[in-house]
Amino acid sequence: MRDPEILRQLLVFLLAPVVVVPIFRWMRYSQIVGYLTAGVLTGPHALGWIANTALTAALAELGIAFLFFAIGLELSLDRLRVMRRLVFGLGALQVAVTAALIGLVAYALGADAAAAFVIGGGLALSSTAFVLQLMVDRGEQVTRFGRTVFAVLLFQDLAVVPLLAIVFVLGQAPPSPWLALAWAGFKAVAALVLIVAVGRLVLRPVFRMVAATRSPELFVSATLLVVLGTGWLTTQGGLSLPLGAFLAGLLLSETEYRHQVEADIRPFRGLLVGLFFLTVGLSIDLALVARSWPLMLALLGALLIGKSAILLALCLLLRESLEVAVRVALLLAQGGEFAFVLFGAAMGQGLLDVRSGHILVAAVALSMVATPFLATLGRTVAKRLQQRGPAETTALQEEAQAYADHVLIAGFGRVGQTVAKVLGAVGVPYVALDLDHARIARCRGQGLPAFYGDASRVDVLSAAGAGRARAAVLTMDDPADIDRAVAALHQHFPELRIFVRGRDPHHGRRLTQSGATAVVPEAVEASLQLGSIVLTSVGASPEDAARVIAQFRQGDYVGLEAIAGEDS
Repeated sequence: MRDPEILRQLLVFLLAPVVVVPIFRWMRYSQIVGYLTAGVLTGPHALGWIANTALTAALAELGIAFLFFAIGLELSLDRLRVMRRLVFGLGALQVAVTAALIGLVAYALGADAAAAFVIGGGLALSSTAFVLQLMVDRGEQVTRFGRTVFAVLLFQDLAVVPLLAIVFVLGQAPPSPWLALAWAGFKAVAALVLIVAVGRLVLRPVFRMVAATRSPELFVSATLLVVLGTGWLTTQGGLSLPLGAFLAGLLLSETEYRHQVEADIRPFRGLLVGLFFLTVGLSIDLALVARSWPLMLALLGALLIGKSAILLALCLLLRESLEVAVRVALLLAQGGEFAFVLFGAAMGQGLLDVRSGHILVAAVALSMVATPFLATLGRTVAKRLQQRGPAETTALQEEAQAYADHVLIAGFGRVGQTVAKVLGAVGVPYVALDLDHARIARCRGQGLPAFYGDASRVDVLSAAGAGRARAAVLTMDDPADIDRAVAALHQHFPELRIFVRGRDPHHGRRLTQSGATAVVPEAVEASLQLGSIVLTSVGASPEDAARVIAQFRQGDYVGLEAIAGEDS
């Protein structure tokens, strides 16, 4: 740090995203594009404020390591087991078919076999960081569409490890590539078994001891030690630092310290991953892109169209609904951050020439910029398809088919969740529907049987098992939504008892006429409960208070409505 030039570059390295990224956030655009733009503007091919040095490369490698660690931390064997059909079915097919087709096209256009392999493998991957952030912002990660996207991304992330290992093996030009790959695979398996075995024995006692000190700083230090230490061990075995970080996350995901670790590393992960994208921007040569723009645009169009077509066909082959297939295909059409890693490694190993590598990197970066527009297009097309015919409720039907003699709760806000807790206290099963993406995401994260769905639509009600339910409870906020739901339930499931949270007595009588079994006007009931408390507090006996409240209820709240007049 005594070298003022290194310090200056480091300051610019930290300052550039602070200036540029908030602009993109203000425009409600992904901060990943902000980091890429900051790198392009300050890099050696534009303003020249930052050189693409060993310092920036080291920071970028740390960023990738923490990204892999976070992926491992969010993964679990149970999660893989539940999603195995999507992960190892659709995910594996997507990577294999896309990589093979793109590789064959590259080979036909003149690339040698090694370069074609790198190009196919790199462009088969999508942006985990970009796509997951989009889904989280919109609360879509717990929907059928969200789970399908996550499964494909998960297999892509797992596939990066062997792809990167193969790139390094091919770059070493061994006498027998297959023998070298077999030896590399043996070393990888041996290292994995050793690290997992030792980690399971050591990690939990170590973190228990560290947690007992109640020192946040020591806990963070232990986490960093595990991440970087495991990464160092894998590099000693001839494997990559990101692989070690992934294993560290996988091991910690099975401990009770997972959530605290995730919270502690979030600032490091966010900063370092952001700086990784900034270094990618440094490598984009704008002059080269300008000279090769017809080729780059053709590559970009072929990537988006070809990858979308492959994903659409595979989703339909595995019997996903057309709406889900369209959204998945468009959302995952872009290239991903791990393509930058593979292309960078391939250029370093001499498998890709610099010009081709820079054009591929620029095309992937532009495809990521297009992702929000593709996501919007996917939602629009899915809505059009939904309007043309009955909406697909496969996910809800599959997950709710195990329920019978349950209670259907429509509206899962505070009132609906309170009803659910009361039912759960005595072991009565329930299925909840709501139209708030974020709320459903939170509830699903807690393991609650809550699903996104419109309770006024018969297909949604059928998928939620309304025909097998013992009762329905409607607690939505909007009276119009409640009216439509009561009408749909009474018309198509006439034997089902319907209990409704009403707005006032007048609304309650209308709902009763529409088929509701019982209606509780929330404002009036809250007033009666408050009145009962006041009566007992001023000296009335609990029996007298209960008798007065019962009289108002038995009279269908008529006395109270007369007092309230038109305001009721």
